[in-house]
Parts: sequence; C-alpha cells; structure tokens
Amino acid sequence: MGNSHQKGWVRLRGKKWYGYFRRTELDPETNQSKLNVAQVILGSKPEMSKYEAREKLEREIVRLGGQSTGDQSVVNGSVTFEWFVNNRYLPVKEADWREETAKVKKHLIQADLVDTFGDARLENIDKFSLQTHLNRLAQTRSRDRVLQVRAYMQAIFAEAVDQDFIGKDPARTIKVPAHLKETDKTVLSWDQLRAVLSKLERRDRILLELEMTNALRPSELFGLKWKCLDPSASSIKIEETTYKGKIRPWGKTKGSLTTIPIASDLTEELQAWREQCREEQRRKKHWHGPTADDPEGFIFPGRNGGFIDSGNYRKRVLHRFAQELELPKLTFQVIRRTVATLARKKGDIKDVQGVLRHSRTATTTDVYMQELPEGVRATVNSIHQELTQKSGGTDDGGPGPSRPSVKRAKVLSFSTRKPVRQAAVEKGKSEAVFAGR
Repeated sequence: MGNSHQKGWVRLRGKKWYGYFRRTELDPETNQSKLNVAQVILGSKPEMSKYEAREKLEREIVRLGGQSTGDQSVVNGSVTFEWFVNNRYLPVKEADWREETAKVKKHLIQADLVDTFGDARLENIDKFSLQTHLNRLAQTRSRDRVLQVRAYMQAIFAEAVDQDFIGKDPARTIKVPAHLKETDKTVLSWDQLRAVLSKLERRDRILLELEMTNALRPSELFGLKWKCLDPSASSIKIEETTYKGKIRPWGKTKGSLTTIPIASDLTEELQAWREQCREEQRRKKHWHGPTADDPEGFIFPGRNGGFIDSGNYRKRVLHRFAQELELPKLTFQVIRRTVATLARKKGDIKDVQGVLRHSRTATTTDVYMQELPEGVRATVNSIHQELTQKSGGTDDGGPGPSRPSVKRAKVLSFSTRKPVRQAAVEKGKSEAVFAGR
C-alpha cells in the first residue's frame, strides 16, 4: 500500500478545530485491515484559522496515515498495544534474554500490561491512563513488581517512538507511586539459625550449614557436584546452576560461577557425608543415578540421584521448621539476607560482598544488609557515652585533655588580652624609634 494523498476535512466543534481523514487500520479481532475515519484535534479557533487548520491536518495525515509496514498494518495508530508488544517489542528485546528470563518477563508484561491495554490503540494510550494503572498496581503488587512494570512500560513506549509508531512517549515521565508495599526484610538471629540446624538430620544439616556459611543461592547449592569439592584447599567451585528441572552452565551474575572457600570443619563433614552416601548407594539395589564415587554425582542428591528441586525443598523443609520453631520466616532469601546483616561484624563491607558474590557493593549494603534494633541502640548508647564522659576525650574515643569550664575559659580570654595590647604598643614604639634613626 502506498502513501495517502487525501486531504481530509476540518470542522469546528465548540472552540476547537477537528480534522478527519480515512485510513486503513488493523482490526485486532480479525487481524484484517479495514477502512476507518480517523479524528485529530488540530487546535483552538483563536490560535489558527480554518486554512491553517487544513494545513496542519495535511501534515497529520502524512504522519499518521501514510506509511505501510508491509504486513497489512499501518504505522502510527493502526496497531494495538498487544500487537506492538508481540510483533515489534519482544522480537527486538528477547534476543538479549535467556530462556528462563524471557519466560518471567513475558509473563509479567502480559499480566500487568497487555491484559489491561491489549486492545487499546497505541496512539490512544496517554500518560494519565498509564499513571493511574501503575497507581492501582501499587495497592496490590510488591514494590519490586511495581518498579519492574514501570521499567517495562517505559521501555515499550520508548521503542514505539524509536520505531516511529507514535510521535510522543506517554510513559517517559511516569512517576513511581509514593506509597509502595514494603519488601520483605526478615532477618534472623544467630540463635535462630543454630536452632534450625539442631533440628535437622545429617544431610539437611550439612546442606543448610553450607548455605548459612557461604550464603549460596539455591540454584547454586543444589547444582553442586562432587567434582566441585576440593578437600585439600577447603574450597568448592561453582560450575553449574539448576532452574526448573534444568542444569545451566551459567549463573545469575558473572561472578556467580567461581571458586569459594569453605570452613575446614565443613570440609570434613562433607567428606564424611560422601562416605555415608557411598554406603547407602551400595545397599540400594535400584540406584540408577550417579554415585558418590562419580565426579558428576550431586553432593545433595534427590531420591533418584538427580538434583533436588529448590521450591520443593523450601516447602517441605524450610517452611516446616519455620512453623515448628515459630520463626517469622525461613527461606533461602531470608538466610542470605541474615548472613549479609550479621556478617558485617565478622568482616568489612567488601568481605561480605565477596561472600555473597555481588557485582556491586550497593546491592550488598542497600538490598541485603538490614539495620538491627539492638545495633542501633548500642550505637546511640556509645555516642551518648562519648558526649557525657567527665574526663573528656578525642574524636576516636581515646583519652584526651580535660576541657576547661566556661568560667575558666572567660578568665583565660581576658587575661590574654592585656599582653597582646602591650605587645602592639611596644612594637609601635620600636618602629617609631627605627624611623627616627
């Protein structure tokens, strides 16, 4: 289909000029093109004459109706939000996404954006409708979910502008709602972590002891194989991760797949656990998976020798002990957050970042580390003690010279004025004598 050469027509409605023209648009229900009459607001009567309104309409016709996409849809206004997302946005973006990541992103875009704006024409979606939709999501969705939706919203419309489907980006200045649901910040204590370990059998105790010591992600923890363990160096090399029944040769970040140190006592426990696995696998007549003697065998195998599903383990083990011990919450994320928070007294910030293997220190400090009430109270008491100590002190808390009282300070200030004046007088006399010579 070529460019449109029609001029359309203008009408005055109230105090505004409206322009009308015919164009071919894509019917979202039948996916077939059809001829419709399009309406454009040109401006107010005081601002332009009818002749100027006609000229502006001709420019709008060229912009809105003249370019064909080659697949029976006309650029600018003839496509719906859903059509653009599925046929123009996702094909461009999903090439940069991994398979599992793409599934998550597509589901979120479909549930929180396409289901709402899918049938709306792209050009008719404005800032007001996007902002009110985001405000409604903030009432029921988590903080992270709302921030993600806003990011996708802005990315989709920025792409629509870049591909010349719309002339103005309605999502560019969308604001994050002021009141968002707080994200989970549950942090456990050392006593609570020890209480969990005391209730576990050998396999689960070693598994969670490793998790609580090294703050591994569940995808890393359940993907560990015996070839990863180096007893002589007391280290484990993370080479693969698990996700939804699959083994992946990559991790969440570039620093995820690396060699990490483990405690010497934990190394001995893992070796003892390997020997126990050998004995149990020998006794089982129908053991079809890799054994503990096989480097490809999983350190914490499931019933058939494969890796354990993290979601199943969370529900079957972690949730059960959280209920039995009356813990506020017990998940792998809570354990990582707890380790990050409690470990700051065991090393500096960079050390904790290294344990969690974050690429940015801000992720460790701003997302994972939480303030503890007892830590805040101890800091307040320490500050007050420095302020009220009788012997005085230096800024670093060490001993320092005693501060003079207010009265003593005044006496000193007055006593030093006279010698200063006398020195000035004597200096003036000496200069006069020198000049006279």
